[in-house]
Amino acid sequence: MPSNTVGRAPLGVRLATVAVLLFLHLPMLVILLFCFTTDDTLFRFPPPGLTAQWFNVAWHRTDIWDALGLSVRVASLTTAAALLLGTMAAVAVHRSRFFGRETISFLVILPIALPGIVTGISLRSAISLLDIPFSLWTIVIGHATFCVVVVYNNVLARLRRSSPSLVEASMDLGASSFQTFRYIVLPHIATALVAGGMLAFALSFDEIIVTTFTAGQQETLPIWVFNQLTRPRQRPVTNIVALFVIAVTFIPILLAHRLTAEPGEPRRTPRTH
Repeated sequence: MPSNTVGRAPLGVRLATVAVLLFLHLPMLVILLFCFTTDDTLFRFPPPGLTAQWFNVAWHRTDIWDALGLSVRVASLTTAAALLLGTMAAVAVHRSRFFGRETISFLVILPIALPGIVTGISLRSAISLLDIPFSLWTIVIGHATFCVVVVYNNVLARLRRSSPSLVEASMDLGASSFQTFRYIVLPHIATALVAGGMLAFALSFDEIIVTTFTAGQQETLPIWVFNQLTRPRQRPVTNIVALFVIAVTFIPILLAHRLTAEPGEPRRTPRTH
């Protein structure tokens, strides 16, 4: 009887996969370990002792809560702006045919390909030239430049897989453009919007390079972590906050991956002669 199961990968492939996973994620396990060390000035392996006291210390640090609140506000506003602008750009590029269409699409995608330091310097120069004070909104503008791209790519990819006959049928039946978007297009791209929004939130929450140039004296959580690396005391607290940042960014990325994953192809039964 033919088997429908897929054969196991060769041993070399499995070992290489394990090696890659360890290379990518072992540093995170190191951060977790040093959250419990009793030494608050140096990182020594093995740790001289283990304690959970640093979690209580981190919980009562008001500067951490201030930085976290700013990061959440920035990421939320950036996600809202990215959803609005990215969806509008994707719908316009997908539905319209005009001169320079591909150029506009390229310019929308370009910011995510540029080094963060280039984007940061450009934004800081523009902010200084326009004499705009550094604030929450300057950080949001900086983050939106690359978060829009994530939403744009997700929505455009979903629109390209949709059938144009549904939109045409809706218009033929007398629906307005707004009604067609609300009842036909929006339900179809809903998961792409959710996935794009989650990715935008994760990217904004842990962004540090562009934030450094647009925040002024404000401290988001990633900037707080970076600044704490130069201080000789309470380093386990920094590891705890870094672990929290990893968790906050990991969850949206995992959910976005599941939402955008293509359904697996059905297994085929090998033919027998």
